[in-house]
Amino acid sequence: MGEKDSVQDVIKKYRKKQQRSQTTPKIIFIIAAILLIIGAIVLVFWFTGAQPPAINFLNTDTPTPTSTYTSSPVPPTDTPSATPTAVPPTNTSEPSPTPTISWPVIYTAEEGDNFFSIADKFGIDIIVLIEVNRDRMNLDPNNPVIRVGDEILIPSPDTQLPTPTPLPTGLPAGYRIEYMVQVGDTLETIAQKFLSTVDDILKQNKDLEDPNAIYPGQILTIRINLVTAVPTEQNTKQPASTPGTIATLTPTP
Repeated sequence: MGEKDSVQDVIKKYRKKQQRSQTTPKIIFIIAAILLIIGAIVLVFWFTGAQPPAINFLNTDTPTPTSTYTSSPVPPTDTPSATPTAVPPTNTSEPSPTPTISWPVIYTAEEGDNFFSIADKFGIDIIVLIEVNRDRMNLDPNNPVIRVGDEILIPSPDTQLPTPTPLPTGLPAGYRIEYMVQVGDTLETIAQKFLSTVDDILKQNKDLEDPNAIYPGQILTIRINLVTAVPTEQNTKQPASTPGTIATLTPTP
């Protein structure tokens, strides 16, 4: 049995060698065929200029280098600061001085003007305004009418009429005087001032229709000393000077 076993072992070993000898050429042939195919493919791509495909089983993965960002210090930059620009001064026009009026002046009457409105416009006493224009414009003191285009003399606002001549004492009853109505006058106060009566004043001034319609600057004819003055502690005689009287006296015939 020992010999049979040894013979069989030898036969088995021989067969294995034969199988190996038959298998090895096949493997070499297969590898050679694969290499030929690969070489042919490489030549084709070489001549055509195409990129040959990568053979993964022959190539190893090459790690792709990655760039690591390293922050480098940036030097500070000078930021220009805003420089304030001087604003040129604006030309502020100064108010022009009001021209000084050289009195007297001539004013040309306009539509709607009258002596009252003109006196108010220039700040002048209306009696003064009428009196300074009485002769030069031939005005009627009882009705001082002006027309558009009339040239009116405007005196200085501080102009005052001359002081009237005092009435002489001891004048007989009935002496006529011309009196210029002042601001605030009434027929009653005028009659009391000259010892006259309202009725006599109306009689002497027939154009005076309304006793309440007198106005400053109006000229009235007054007969004085018609009544007896009532003595009082403060006033026992007629004043020597009465404002508003005119110097010309007309004696009673």
